Amino acid sequence: MEAFRLIAERRLNQAIADGTLTFHQWKDVPLVLEDDSFVPADLKMAYKILKNSGHLPQEVLDRREVQRLEELIATCEDEHVRLRQMRKLSLLLTRMEARGSRPVNLEASRDYYAKVVERVEVKR
Repeated sequence: MEAFRLIAERRLNQAIADGTLTFHQWKDVPLVLEDDSFVPADLKMAYKILKNSGHLPQEVLDRREVQRLEELIATCEDEHVRLRQMRKLSLLLTRMEARGSRPVNLEASRDYYAKVVERVEVKR
């Protein structure tokens, strides 16, 4: 890793000396920070490399989808849409469980969602 750092420093110093790299390009530009709090610490570097190459593990995609569905269910007012999203969430959690993925925080309240899905009646 030390060799990569030295090579990067040399190239940065050379670009600054040549005038092709100025710090004005980055001045007053906010950093784009990504929420990777749900990724285990031992897998963060591997996931970052995969993401930068345009590939994400299915586990990460599934967890993002779970988060998105949770938000939709919480904010949705239409019963038809809410029921459909709850069914998608239930199916996604079942698939994740069958694959042996790491548990999602939602697993603790999975029984609650199952009961809600069973009790929801959609008016036609």
